[in-house]
Amino acid sequence: MKSDAPAHLPKGFEEHLQLFYQYLNNEKGLSLHTQRNYRQQLETMALHLSQMGLSRWEQVDAAWVRQLASKGMREGMKSSSIATRLSTLRSFFDFLVYKHVLVANPAKGVSAPRKQRPLPKNLDVDEVGQLLEVNEDDPLAVRDRAMMELMYGTGLRLAELVSIDVSNVELWSEEIRVIGKGNKERKVPFSGKAKEWVEKWVKVRSLMAKSDEPALFVSKLGTRISHRSVQKRMSEWGQKQAVASHISPHKLRHSFATHVLESSNNLRAVQELLGHENISTTQIYTHLDFQHLAEVYDQAHPRAKKGKGKDKEKDDE
Repeated sequence: MKSDAPAHLPKGFEEHLQLFYQYLNNEKGLSLHTQRNYRQQLETMALHLSQMGLSRWEQVDAAWVRQLASKGMREGMKSSSIATRLSTLRSFFDFLVYKHVLVANPAKGVSAPRKQRPLPKNLDVDEVGQLLEVNEDDPLAVRDRAMMELMYGTGLRLAELVSIDVSNVELWSEEIRVIGKGNKERKVPFSGKAKEWVEKWVKVRSLMAKSDEPALFVSKLGTRISHRSVQKRMSEWGQKQAVASHISPHKLRHSFATHVLESSNNLRAVQELLGHENISTTQIYTHLDFQHLAEVYDQAHPRAKKGKGKDKEKDDE
């Protein structure tokens, strides 16, 4: 395949690129579209490296590869695009190792940045209040409000909500035993409106549940309610209550975490309530950014407080 590599690429870069393109075409038998993608990625990176002062692929080490990834991040590239770029580079360097141009692949140990999971926008307190103004007294409405009150009042995951059995609910101690990720059991406190509506549901549950069904929340069929049914019912209640935001179980969990954190600033407590193993997950989940942590540190740590008066003058010297 004929190359249209930039004429200003150093000869040490271009010669090996041409060999690689021939390899892709003749031995790998890749489509023209795939070959063009390889060429675009590699020639862009070769140009970046030449601008950094390099002229041969043999000069590239892991530090240079990391610089290429960092450059992509600074330019606003998506994590997936940077991962594609690094994958292309690894394939090319594997070829150079195969041809004895390089001793080892310098891109092997360089990881792409993690893909950021988009977080749902949490509901504000007024929207939650609007959603939960469900005063109908038929069993389905009572069940749905109990589920929504419980999710917003405890921050349960959808899977945890659905898996609750009647025997897991301890009304007298205001605790619910749930099985979280990794099959780990934890006790979740619940009170106020969440407890009130769970009690109301327990009183009418027998009108819907089969006699031998252990699940707390059941469907019209009398058996444990499904994930999909919970999602569908909450979405429908959001529309019925004229809430502007789309309602989902995950959004209620996220709103719980955000509102509790805003009120308490107790990250560790929120971590335990959500059932997160690592606090870093809680930081991401609740939009807690570094600036907030820095402010807490400045206010709380005795060695971080700026001196005043004479101490301030010493700091300025």
